[in-house]
Amino acid sequence: MKTNTSETTSVRRIDIIRAKDHDSYACTDDISIEEPLEIRISYGCKEQKESKNISVTMRTPGNDTELAIGFLFTEGIISGYHQIQKAEHPVAECSRNRENIMVVHLTEDFIPQLMKADRNFYTTSSCGVCGKGSIESIRTVSSFQDLQKQPCAVTLDTLYQLSGKLQSFQNNFSATGGIHASGIFDIHGNLLALREDVGRHNALDKLIGHSLMTGQLPLQDKILVLSGRASFELIQKAAMAGISFVAAIGAPSSLAIDLAKEFDITLLGFLRDNRVNIYHKSNCHEIIE
Repeated sequence: MKTNTSETTSVRRIDIIRAKDHDSYACTDDISIEEPLEIRISYGCKEQKESKNISVTMRTPGNDTELAIGFLFTEGIISGYHQIQKAEHPVAECSRNRENIMVVHLTEDFIPQLMKADRNFYTTSSCGVCGKGSIESIRTVSSFQDLQKQPCAVTLDTLYQLSGKLQSFQNNFSATGGIHASGIFDIHGNLLALREDVGRHNALDKLIGHSLMTGQLPLQDKILVLSGRASFELIQKAAMAGISFVAAIGAPSSLAIDLAKEFDITLLGFLRDNRVNIYHKSNCHEIIE
């Protein structure tokens, strides 16, 4: 896998005034760009094409195709990459808007289940669960839920290195200090792929979209590392991708822990400074001291 393949710039340089103690001076600063992305699907036969707006998410521009496809997969609207014909920015829209719209064309023989057509989402960069009617409505059944987990062992020393490695590969975080990342590592601590976004759920959807498009799913014998906290939705998306080992640099929520236990996902939190909390460990995983 490639670590990152951003489609467009995601950082803007602006003029600011910086103050320290009792001194101030003019300088420039790099900031993370945040813009909306509308995700649409087009489905049906040529004679009866239907289009539906699925989501508007505030994201960092770049890897929009991966984001749209990853979102559709982790929300259970599609179950595989074979159900997608193509994904593109609409040609009929004006140039200013088309870059913030992604249309995913589904194959003619596939009609998506859209939860009685009322499953519309508005997700912000701070909370991916906003706009969903209830927790039950996002308990999407994973295609890999019944897949037998592969045994694997990882050392504490390998785990302790992951947070530093993730940050060292975060190009946009280094520039702005204000962007999340999701990274996939093998059990030896080698980075396989990384995606960044102002929204932690978007970063993971981009990563899962990339893995789906390149035939990498399920990511059973890999470690997902999250740059921030582990929320319920991130664990739900991990379960959808067949990820069974999640390590977060921040704290997990109570619902994230409950869901990790439900899907038997090893969940680690506060992975930094040579320490880690183990909130749930799958019987298939061994953590060697």
